[in-house]
Formats: sequence, C-alpha cells, structure tokens
Amino acid sequence: MPKIFEYFGFIFYFYSNEHEPIHVHVIHGANESIFDLIIMNGVLLELKVREKKGANPLSDKDKRTAESFIHKYYRNIVEKWVKFFVLKQAVRSTNIKKKI
Repeated sequence: MPKIFEYFGFIFYFYSNEHEPIHVHVIHGANESIFDLIIMNGVLLELKVREKKGANPLSDKDKRTAESFIHKYYRNIVEKWVKFFVLKQAVRSTNIKKKI
C-alpha cells in the first residue's frame, strides 16, 4: 500500500492491487474516501468521490480539501500511478508542507 503524499494530516495512497480508473485513497483521521480521476488527453476533467466499504467517509470539508489537493497535484498522482502499476517501480511519498 504505497503512500504517495502527506498533506497536513491527509494521507494519499494506492492499494497495491489497484484497478482502473486511476484513483487515490485519502485518509484524514479515522475517515477515508476514494477519488476517481477522470482524465482525457492529460487533462483532469472530473473527480468522482466514492466511499470505501466499511470506512467512515471524509467530512465535506475534508473532501473539499482533498479535491483541491488532487486538482493541484493530479499530474504527480498519475506519474506515481504509472511508475508503480505500469513500470512496477517503487514510489516515494512526498510530504507537502505548503498550503494550497
């Protein structure tokens, strides 16, 4: 389960047995939601939020924070997805310490 980003208490990660579409799991505290990235021609067209079975979802405020983060860093998320799932290489977590 590679962690790809930390951002002020938010943890963004992939499961090691993931599937398309490209998506990222986001944990904040004891809550977790999943964000599907709908991308066409390298452009993020839409984020679809779904709930993880058996987990409490992120609050609306935390969902907005995660969505803002993903919009800013979606290219990095895609790069890490390709590196991990397509190229089968390790990815490093990035700790973002600057507010978006």
